[in-house]
This record gives sequence, structure tokens and C-alpha cells, in this order.
Amino acid sequence: MKNKSGKKIMKRLFEYIGRYIPAGIFVLIFAALSVAFSLYIPVLTGRAVDLLTPGPGNIDMEAVLVAAGKVGIAALISAFFQYLMSRLGNHITYHVVSDIRNDAMKKIQELSISYLDSHRTGDILSRMITDADTFADGLLMGFTQLFTGVMTIVGTLIFMVRLNPLIALLVVLITPLSLVVARFIATRSHSMFKAQSEARGLLTELSEEMISSQKTVRVFSYEDEAIEQFEKADDKLCNASLKAIFISSLTNPSTRFVNSCVYALVGVGGAIYSIGGGISVGGLTAFLGYASQYTKPFNEISGVVTEFQNALVCAGRIFELIDEESVIAEAAEPVAKDSVNGNVDIENVDFSYVPDRPLIEGLNVNVSSGQRIAIVGPTGCGKTTIINLLMRFYEPIKGCIMVDGRDIREISRKDLRNCYGMVLQETWLKSGTIMDNIRMGKPEASDEEVIEAAKASHAHGFIKRLENGYDTVIGEDGEGLSQGQKQLLCISRVMLALPPMLILDEATSSIDTRTELKIQSAFAKLMKGRTSFIVAHRLSTIKEADLILVMKDGHVIETGNHESLLASKGFYYDLYTAQYSKA
Repeated sequence: MKNKSGKKIMKRLFEYIGRYIPAGIFVLIFAALSVAFSLYIPVLTGRAVDLLTPGPGNIDMEAVLVAAGKVGIAALISAFFQYLMSRLGNHITYHVVSDIRNDAMKKIQELSISYLDSHRTGDILSRMITDADTFADGLLMGFTQLFTGVMTIVGTLIFMVRLNPLIALLVVLITPLSLVVARFIATRSHSMFKAQSEARGLLTELSEEMISSQKTVRVFSYEDEAIEQFEKADDKLCNASLKAIFISSLTNPSTRFVNSCVYALVGVGGAIYSIGGGISVGGLTAFLGYASQYTKPFNEISGVVTEFQNALVCAGRIFELIDEESVIAEAAEPVAKDSVNGNVDIENVDFSYVPDRPLIEGLNVNVSSGQRIAIVGPTGCGKTTIINLLMRFYEPIKGCIMVDGRDIREISRKDLRNCYGMVLQETWLKSGTIMDNIRMGKPEASDEEVIEAAKASHAHGFIKRLENGYDTVIGEDGEGLSQGQKQLLCISRVMLALPPMLILDEATSSIDTRTELKIQSAFAKLMKGRTSFIVAHRLSTIKEADLILVMKDGHVIETGNHESLLASKGFYYDLYTAQYSKA
């Protein structure tokens, strides 16, 4: 997807900021009050200086002290409103970023599995975390410095014109040069910040991959290669960051140079004008104060512009994710499925992950309610792909899949997936207690139901041996448990949910033989009366299946039960004898 233009990104930002208009109005009010009291200080300072100019013996110290006291009070009031503005600006900024992150997370939950399979996890994380933080910093600078800067410029300009229009005109004519310099630099830093953000995403993705796969890295002695890849990605980020920061860092000194020239001209011109009696010493002091306040916001605004370029790039990357279209869309009026009999028909289905590399072509399968269907074949033949199609993780290119005579595209995804209970070879557990992980299968289940499900899956024994039993807290992906124990917990979920249809993809691959025999017995009871799809490599586990689909190169080449397929001495016979010829 092409990078969004700055105007489109700004429009999207205003949509989020618009939710906090009342708070934004108060930010403007507090900014105006803070600027008003800060602009009153040079007036009081000028009056104090005029009170000191008559000479020794003629100075009204009481009036000078009163003026000094007013300066202190004005400074305190200005600082108080500045504090309120900053607090409210922080509130708006981080709520806006929170809303954007929430929308990004919702989009991830809606995106098809194909999108997540084809995009780097680390890059997605970088968009949601690092880019969002960078965007927050830029937006915060806008609230804290842009508002006060613009108001200060307008306010000081009004005061300077009232004090001396000619000197004020000189200041107005020269100062915009700093904005021209800032814009010149900012336009050239945008592409560099974009490259920096992309390099940061690549480094995050590589770090996440290497840390999560640390066991594999060490088993294959891949440490040196991993370090080399990381160093290359780190150098790329370093170079991109150096270029972006160097160019953007030129903004502040360049604008400060222009503003210093303005201040010097005002000082020299004002002094000459004061000698001629055109302005008092106190008035010149006040004017110099305003000139300093007038030029200072240009430095701040130039910094905001530079930082905002980086923020816009980061916001654009997040919006690209939020605006990504879901490949598999929900039906306009999805049909709710309260009850399912379990009749599944796959009719003339074609599918491929890559357009020019067909995988499944013309697949036809008819499954009656309560049947146990086994899917076997060599690696890469399309066994797991059929499961992905049944669950609508992927969409067929051609043909349709029917459940009880209804096209699954007309059924809501939530209701469709609630019809299935899945146990895969790859386990998934969340951070939390053992009880919480099993209860995912049926959130409203009681503790007693969870324990009964664990007993049915033969997980109860090892759970009771844990330090806190069912209240034991495990880390992400079951940290602290063996692979077999993690798989037993996943089986317990299905035992608890008791769905009308089952999908078992090498469900007992990580379990010892003795426990496997017990679980197979429990599965036999569970599958009774339920339509079940069983993906297996060990053919001994599917002897009792009602129908076996033998797949090769995306096609079902043989169907039948175990005995009939062996008798035909076809491809299934070759697979079976290859596994058990020694036995």
C-alpha cells in the first residue's frame, strides 16, 4: 500500500482529536491566559526600568518594588496556566494514541490469517508500539509548543506595534526567514524519517524472531549468523537515524541564527531611536523583551515542524494497518447458527496461497453428521489447508463449503468457529492460570466443569502436582510446561467446550504412548455423534475412521476406510507399509 499523503494523515488525525474538542478548547484557553500574563511581564519590566532612570536620590524604590512584585506574580500565574495546559495536552495526546492503538488491535483481530502469515510480526509490533510512541511525542509537542508559540507571536506583534510601528515592521520583515529555513529542512527530512521508521520495524521483527526461536538458533549453532544479521539491521537503522537526526538538527541553529540577527538589529536600531528621544529606555527594554519572545516561538515551531514530520510518517504506518482491508469479509447479514447437525459438503473447491502455484483443485468431499473423517498424505499435500478452509481462515478461490446445506460465507465467522473444537500440533496458551487457559473453551464454565474436563483429558494428574494446582500461573505459550503438558491443556479446552464438530490436527503428537492410548479412548467417546476431521501422520491412529481421504498434490486420490484402502493396494497402502514394514 502506498504511503498516505500528509493531508490525508492530518485529516485522519483530526478525526481522532475531534473526540476531545471540549478538552482542546480548554487547552486553547489556558494557552491564551499563560501567554497573556507572560506578555505582561515586559511591560512591567519596562516601567521598572523607567523608574530607575532619573538617577540617584530620585528613584521611587517603593514603586520599583511594587513593579517587581507584579512581575513575580505575573510569572507565577503564567506558569500555573502553562502547567494546566500541559496536563490537559498530555491527557488528549495519550487518549488519542490509545484510541489509535485500540483500533489497530481491533483490525488485527479482524484481518485474515493470510495477511498475518504474509507480514512480519515484528513490523506490526513496531507500528503499534514504537511508531505510536513517536507519534505521541510529536503530537504532544504540537499541544505544548505550537499553541503557545502562535499566540505568543500574535500577542508580541500587537504589543510591539503599539510601542513602535517602525521597529516592529523591521522585526516582521526579517523573522519569517527562519520559517523558510525550517520548511526547507523539514521537507527534506520526511523521507529520511520514513526510512528510519522502516529500518526500526525490520530490527524489531528480527529481534522478535531470534528471541522467540532461541532454542532453534542454538540447536543449529546459528548464533554467529544471527548476530551478523542483527548487526546489519542495526547498522541500517543507525545510518538512517543519523541522516534523519542530522538534517533535522540543522533546523534549530539555523533559525536561532536568523532570530539572533533580528534581536541585534532591534537592539541597535532601538538604541539609536532612543538617543533621539523616540522611545524611552524602559520602552526599549520592553521592546527587546518582546523581540526575544517574538523570535523564540519560531525556534520552537521549527522544532515542532521537524518532529511532526517524523510523527506523520509513524502515524501513516499505523493508519496503513488500520485501513488494511480484511481479505475475508463478513456477510452483509450473516446467518446465526444456534444448532449444527454436522453435515459438511466441499463442492468443487480450488485454492492456492500463491496465485501462480495451484494447491487444491476441484476438491469434492461429502461428510455426513457424526462421521469421523481422516485426512492423510505426504507433507505439503494440502491437509492443513482443508482445515483452514473449513474454519474460514482462508477463502476458496472457486467453489464453496456448506455446513448443513448453508454456504459458510453466509454464516457469521464467530458462529461458524464456535461449531468447531480444534486441537492442533502447535499449542497456544496465554499468560494466566491453568484454570483460565482451560476455561477459554467455555468462559462461563464452573471450576468443577473445568476439573472434569482436565480429568477426561488426563491432564488432572500433572496439574495437581504443580505448586498451586489449577491456580498455577504460566507464562506466554505455556512457559514452564513441557510440550506434552501444553498439549494436554489444549485438549482439555475441547473436552470442556464439547462442540458439535471436531478438528484434530496431530492432536497427540507430543504425548507419550501410554497417555496417548488413554486420550484416544477419551476422544473416541467425545467423537461419538460428532462430525470429526482428523489430520494424522501416524496411520495407526485413524484405523477406526469412517472415511479416510488420501491426498496428494492437492487432490483427493483415494477414499475409503482402512481395510478397503489396504485391500486396494494403492497410495495409502504404500504409505502404511512404509511406516510399518519393519514391524
